[in-house]
Amino acid sequence: MNKGRKISGGKYVKNRKKKLYESAGQRRVVKKGEEKRKTQKTRGGNKKIVMLRAKFVNVKLKDKISKMEIKNVLETPSNRFLARQNIITKGTILETAHGKVRVTNRPSQEGIVNGVLIG
Repeated sequence: MNKGRKISGGKYVKNRKKKLYESAGQRRVVKKGEEKRKTQKTRGGNKKIVMLRAKFVNVKLKDKISKMEIKNVLETPSNRFLARQNIITKGTILETAHGKVRVTNRPSQEGIVNGVLIG
């Protein structure tokens, strides 16, 4: 099989290059460590606070929100190798003093880590 070829042997040719707004941005990785954030300009003159390192997680307990320190990154359902590198993404399970916490938001997009206690 010839990669990127039609069944007749002809090449697939892109009709155009990507526009600037279609290009992927810089990959942001949130790691466990001392808190570190960065402000980024976005489209329309807005700003986005980007998290680079996280030390605390906001956990919803029944009717109040508690700030807990992250002890360890246990597992990441999307990719098991991310947990080994202490990278925090949505769905990651963290270890805290009160037990296991599942991250419910996207910290690289929102600049904060939120989660809920799990059994």
